[in-house]
Amino acid sequence: MRILHTADWHLGKTLEGRSRLPEQAEFLDELAEIVEKEKVDAILMAGDAFDTVNPPAQAEQLFYESLSRLSNFGKRPMVVIAGNHDNPDRLSAASPLAGHQGIHLIGYPVSSVLEVPVPSAQEKMMVAALAYPSEARLAEVLADGMDELLLRDEYDLRIRGLFEKMSSYFRKDTVNMAMSHIYVAGGSSSDSERPIEVGGAYTVAATSLPEAAQYTALGHLHRPQEIKRAKTIARYSGSPLAYSFSEAGYAKSVSIIEVEPGSKAAVSEIFLSSGKPLVKWKADGGLSQVYSWLNDGRDQNAWVDLEIQLTDTLSIEEIQNLRKNHQGLIHIRPIFALDKERALAPRKERLPIDQLFANFYERQTNGAKPDEELLKLFMELVHEEEIERGEDVLL
Repeated sequence: MRILHTADWHLGKTLEGRSRLPEQAEFLDELAEIVEKEKVDAILMAGDAFDTVNPPAQAEQLFYESLSRLSNFGKRPMVVIAGNHDNPDRLSAASPLAGHQGIHLIGYPVSSVLEVPVPSAQEKMMVAALAYPSEARLAEVLADGMDELLLRDEYDLRIRGLFEKMSSYFRKDTVNMAMSHIYVAGGSSSDSERPIEVGGAYTVAATSLPEAAQYTALGHLHRPQEIKRAKTIARYSGSPLAYSFSEAGYAKSVSIIEVEPGSKAAVSEIFLSSGKPLVKWKADGGLSQVYSWLNDGRDQNAWVDLEIQLTDTLSIEEIQNLRKNHQGLIHIRPIFALDKERALAPRKERLPIDQLFANFYERQTNGAKPDEELLKLFMELVHEEEIERGEDVLL
């Protein structure tokens, strides 16, 4: 039996207001090609189908159309669980219709297991599918008070207990899989994984994952990775696209598990090519260096985080021109050169107020100099304050 493990699609997610839906549709097209080429018998999707609990209609349409296509109208069963970003009720609402196509949509954590016939492999698969198990979705209070360590211990104990109970339904004549959307201690995270209490109270020990499962398919962390200390093969498939600049350079993939009843699973990665890469530019040579890169057509099909070394602030026209020349520029972050001698020089005499303001402005902007118009405006405000108070300002 060949099973594909994917997770963290985050359909509807934007990047600083830029839609990623075209890239997400491109990924789902690529995924449909992969399942055919790799002769995949079943698919496990380990949570965060959507980016918000109230996704845009286009994202929902893309999701359900893709499930229908991937399942091949019931010939290729799928199991989808809710992640922390998903609305569990909304995800499972289509279950009566999806079930007819062999698609299992699980919104809330339960202790029962799914028995899934896999027609193309002429086998059955038992799936301990644990949707995102927060206290609220478990409808339990795991610890009194605000002791984070106590809550972590109780949470880990509860998840371990759920997996043990689910594992008791595994059989020798079936392929036995586990899946969940959780943070396992030791996993490597990125900025785009919004709260699941990464590194906090909702943490599960690697040794708490079900030993009886032949493979545990995990969702939430966006970097593809295997959990080394688990007693079984456990893996995060990662997200199909880079969703923050902390993921720049990540290789994105889906996992293929080849397994038979009673045998050890063999795992391989299929790397993805869809979607725009996220890249970081550091222009130590200033604006001229950026324009040189733009003229060379550098990273035209990418989202770009630009850090640029400057002596003066960029004008609105310059910023607009940069964005016009590269539609993928997301951040333009100026870094101003510090005048270290001036910053460190001892103050030997009392400086005039306009010079004090200029020094303050340079410190606050990491080296930029105020223009004449700004200095004039500042001095006018000082003069108005003097008149209102009826006294001179002495600094």
